[in-house]
Amino acid sequence: MVPADDYVRSLPRKRMAAGALFVDSASRILLVDPVYRDTWDLPGGAVEAEESPYAACRREVAEELGLDRPPGRVLAVDWVPSRSQRPEGLVVVYDGGMLGTADIDAIVLPEDELAGFAFVAADEVAARATPLVGRRIAASLKAKAAGTVVSLEDGCAVG
Repeated sequence: MVPADDYVRSLPRKRMAAGALFVDSASRILLVDPVYRDTWDLPGGAVEAEESPYAACRREVAEELGLDRPPGRVLAVDWVPSRSQRPEGLVVVYDGGMLGTADIDAIVLPEDELAGFAFVAADEVAARATPLVGRRIAASLKAKAAGTVVSLEDGCAVG
């Protein structure tokens, strides 16, 4: 029998991230433009040690947009396989809700992290995001409309 401490140390590590799906009054999706890569994404980021995905989403939205809003319900949980320089991980997408004009006017971006933001139609997401992020956003939109949660693997629905 393996001692519990040894067993726990032997378990694989997974990274976690959380993001929010915000829309405007025209149902366009809010994407942010990170300065450290060429593609756009939902607001959000890495879950830190001893932090829940929910808390991480709220913290990241506050850091990236200057908006302190509690996330809504979970729309998607996406398992992402390992890639070069990144271990496998889980990404949780929360419903950020609709941002009105006052909310949008209050957005303040951290210059060292984000080059900009834009509201884009669902059919325009693929032109700005990676295929994985595009699939995740499309699945999250479907889950939002259906009032469900979707389980994803690499952005594709399973189960």
